[in-house]
Amino acid sequence: MGVDAALEPFLEDNPRILELNSEQKQRLALMVGEVEETVGIEHLVNCLADSTSMAGDGIIRCYVGFEPSGKAHIGWKVLSLQLRRMLDAKANVLIFLADWHAWVNDKFNGVMEDIQTTARYMEETFRALLDHPEEGEGPGQLRFIWASEIMNSGDYWARVLRSSKGATLAKVRKTFTIMGRDEASSDHDLSKFFYPAMQASDIFEMNIDVALGGMDQRKAHMFMRDVATRWNWKKPTCLHTPILSSLKASGVRMESFDHKMSKSDPSGAILLHDENKKLRKKMQKHAYLDPADPHSPVYELAEHVVFPEWGEIVVTPNPKFGEPSTWKDLASFKDAVADGTLHPLDAKLGVAEGVSKGLQRVQEHFEDNPETLEAVTSLGQK
Repeated sequence: MGVDAALEPFLEDNPRILELNSEQKQRLALMVGEVEETVGIEHLVNCLADSTSMAGDGIIRCYVGFEPSGKAHIGWKVLSLQLRRMLDAKANVLIFLADWHAWVNDKFNGVMEDIQTTARYMEETFRALLDHPEEGEGPGQLRFIWASEIMNSGDYWARVLRSSKGATLAKVRKTFTIMGRDEASSDHDLSKFFYPAMQASDIFEMNIDVALGGMDQRKAHMFMRDVATRWNWKKPTCLHTPILSSLKASGVRMESFDHKMSKSDPSGAILLHDENKKLRKKMQKHAYLDPADPHSPVYELAEHVVFPEWGEIVVTPNPKFGEPSTWKDLASFKDAVADGTLHPLDAKLGVAEGVSKGLQRVQEHFEDNPETLEAVTSLGQK
C-alpha cells in the first residue's frame, strides 16, 4: 500500500499528518498501513511531528506481549511481519515475555521453570522470524523484557493498584477473553482479576508508544486506555493485527474469536515448525475452501501471510492439469477459484508453498540450534 493511501483514512481527524515531512509520513504509513485497526493514531502523529515519545527522547517504542505457552503457530508470523515493518519505521521493538502472566493463567500448571524455558524458546523464534535484527534500545532495534524483570518495582505495583481502582468485577470479567477464558471461568481465583491491570501497567511502566497485538487483545488495550483516561496518563497508539482462522473454519467471520486457529487442534493449525510436506498435507486435507464461498482460511493466509511477505502466490499444478500461474493480488486469486480457472487444490498448495517459504529461516535456525525447541517439546510429554 502506498503512503498516501495508507494515511488518507486518518487525515480528516488528524490534520497534523500534513505537517509531517516525506520521511515521517513514510514511517507512519509503515506502522499503520497493514493492520486491521488503529486506535489513537494521534499520539504517534504527535511523536513524529514533535520528535518526541513517551520517554521524551524521540525513540518510538513498540511493545507486543506474549504468554510463554508452547510452540508457535502461524499467527506469530502475522505479528512478526508487522514487527518487521515497525523496525523498518525506526521504532524500537520490545517483545515482552509475560512469564508471571502465564503463571496467573495456569500455563504449564503454574511451573515457572517450564514457563521460562518456553520464554527462551520464544526469544530464539522471534529472532529467527525477524532475521536476527540488531538488538538494543535504539531506533530500529529489537529487545526482549520478561515480566519478572519489571515486577520487583514498587512503582509497578502502585500502577497495578491504580489500574485496578474503579474497575468493577463485571468490567474485568469482560476482558477474560484476552486470557482465552470465558467470563465465568475464574471466580474461584482472585489473581486472574489482576491480569488486565497488570497488562495495562506493563505498558505504562515501559514508556510504550505503540501497543501491538492481535484483535483478540483489543479489550485489554481498551481497558488500558480507560485507565489512562481515569488517571490523566498519556495514551499510546494501539495497533491490532488480524486473527487467523482455523484451517477448518467455514462461513462468515463473526466478531467472536471462536473460529481462530489454536494449537489445541493440531490438524487445524499451522505450526512454525511444520515442514513443507506436513504443511502441504494439512492444507490439502483440512483447509476449507469452497469456490462459492468468499470466506476461507486459505484466503486469510494468502492475504495476511503470503502476499505481505512475497507480493505474489505462485501456483504450480500437476502438468497434466494445467500450467503454472502467478497471482499478484487477492481479488484476482479469489476470482480465479470462484470461476474455475484455478482448482481449489492447486490454490491451497500454492498458498502452502508461500507460507512454507516464509518459515524456512525458523526451521533452519532450530536445525542448527535444537536445544530450546527440544526442551519445549519435552514439556508436552510431562
